[in-house]
Amino acid sequence: MAEDRIRSGPGEHLDPSGRATVGEQQPEERFVRERAEPPAPETDPAAPAEPEDEVARLRAQVAELEDRWRRTAAELDNLRKRVGRDAERQREQERGRVAAAWLPVVDNLDLALSHADANPGSIVQGIRAVRDQALTVLAGLGYPRRDDHGVAFDPTRHEAVSTRAEPDAKPGTVVDVLRPGYGDADRQLRPATVVVAAPAADDGSRDERSHDDRSRGEQGRG
Repeated sequence: MAEDRIRSGPGEHLDPSGRATVGEQQPEERFVRERAEPPAPETDPAAPAEPEDEVARLRAQVAELEDRWRRTAAELDNLRKRVGRDAERQREQERGRVAAAWLPVVDNLDLALSHADANPGSIVQGIRAVRDQALTVLAGLGYPRRDDHGVAFDPTRHEAVSTRAEPDAKPGTVVDVLRPGYGDADRQLRPATVVVAAPAADDGSRDERSHDDRSRGEQGRG
């Protein structure tokens, strides 16, 4: 009987008649068999996808990016059109405001002309009043009239057309305004056309000395 147990293989046992029968595996036998069998392959999520799947994914990504680009381009085009309409509307409103500010000036000119035959002397006073009103309108628009007489010449605000000797004026000073300027340094509508005081001329003795020096220099070179 002992020999039969020795000769019996794993997973077998002897029945009462002495025959070997296959029975349940013992825990040791199942452990050995599990260690010997390779584990079933598992799906790796980090493994590279199939080429067809990768192409499909890239195509979907390209389609999404193209759709975003088209939407952004349409939004920018709508924004450009809206800004253009707003700018044009603002320009129209500004032109209307400026024109409305000048209407009273035109009305007063018409009124002065209508009374020219009755009293010619009143024309001068009427024109002066209209001129003052026009200056008020310009100042309200941000371009006040400047009184540049007697100030130092400034090339950013003045346009000099000539110079004139003025003994009582400092050289480089505006001595006459031929056409007034409007606006300030930051926002100038028109520079003033002016005459500037010329530098003081040299006296005759200095000119004579200079002439003598040049004569002696020429004689020395000869």
